[in-house]
Amino acid sequence: MSVNKVVLIGNVGKDPDVKYFDNGSAVANFTLATTERGYTAANGTQIPDKTEWHNIVCWRGLAKIADQFVRKGAQLYIEGKIRSRTYDDANGVKRFVIEIYADNLELLGRRKEGEGFPAADQPATTTAGTQYQQPQTPFGGESDENDLPF
Repeated sequence: MSVNKVVLIGNVGKDPDVKYFDNGSAVANFTLATTERGYTAANGTQIPDKTEWHNIVCWRGLAKIADQFVRKGAQLYIEGKIRSRTYDDANGVKRFVIEIYADNLELLGRRKEGEGFPAADQPATTTAGTQYQQPQTPFGGESDENDLPF
């Protein structure tokens, strides 16, 4: 048995880059920063904060939600799985990328009008803390995850 599950809480580093395809599906890519707070060791040594940057990929309906509600600086809870891939860049150099394919996304924290979030009088489905889940593809079913545009 094996498990590939990632849980992250962090802040969005840039607005999502969303691409829509002719078949109606969509993919959203953005970065998420998680920070481990620094501390002072027993001997007085200062250990600084350590920030890790994660590449987040959302497909289909979750990508549309990210396009509509996720903005730079927003705090998110992400559940997903780690995927790695390689590609050759324009100069022929092999690149290695690690991405988090989101299965669940939750908007955290307070939202302010004018930051890409809906006003307070919007329906309850758009309030802070609302969860959005990627529909599960039945085992052996068709999935456009392998139709990567890159």
